[in-house]
Order: sequence, then C-alpha cells, then structure tokens
Amino acid sequence: MIKKESRNSMRLVRHERIRSNIMGTSDIPRLCVFRSNTGIYAQIIDDETRTTLVSASSLDKDLKLKNGSNVEAAKVVGESIAKKAIQAKITKVVFDRGGYLYHGRVKALAEAARENGLEF
Repeated sequence: MIKKESRNSMRLVRHERIRSNIMGTSDIPRLCVFRSNTGIYAQIIDDETRTTLVSASSLDKDLKLKNGSNVEAAKVVGESIAKKAIQAKITKVVFDRGGYLYHGRVKALAEAARENGLEF
C-alpha cells in the first residue's frame, strides 16, 4: 500500500523551503498568509525582533463578512491589511505565501494589498 503524505504536511515542507530564503526586516517586513477552510489570515512580521506589526483576518468583527473562506473575503482582508500597514508607516513588504500556491484566495489577497498601496 502506498502511503501518501497529507496536503498540510507537504505545505509545511514548502513553507520551510520558502522561509529559508525570505526574511522580514525592520525596514522591509514579511507579509505572511495563512489560509484555512473557514477563513484567511494575514500578518506583517518583523523577523529580527520576532514581533507582529499588523494583522488582519476574515474573522475581524469590523469587516462584517458572512463567509470568510471565499475570494471576496480575501480581497477585503488584503485591503484591510494594506490600510493598517500604511497607518503603521509600512509601504514595502516581502510576500510569504505560506507554502500555498499563488492562486485563488492567496492571489486575491496579494493583489488587493498591492492595489491599496503595499509594494512587493
């Protein structure tokens, strides 16, 4: 019988491979994305001090989303993270897709963040 690795364990392997090349600094922090079945989460992280500078999620009450696990919700979260980052005087970030394919919700979040002023 063939043993197949779970999708999440393979995603974690890809994420480690990505993280070996990407590091957020205080000048250019890292925009990290996590996607689950029920929502999407984004954080801007300074890896030097190991602190989260800004975060946004589809579970935030102020976004008032009915369904947090679709492309429209990802666009709203991307807009929210970009606006919060600009308020915190962050304009440039390094994008960390978290081992997910750059497709669907992850792509929608990234493009919405770009349209609202983040550069990556």
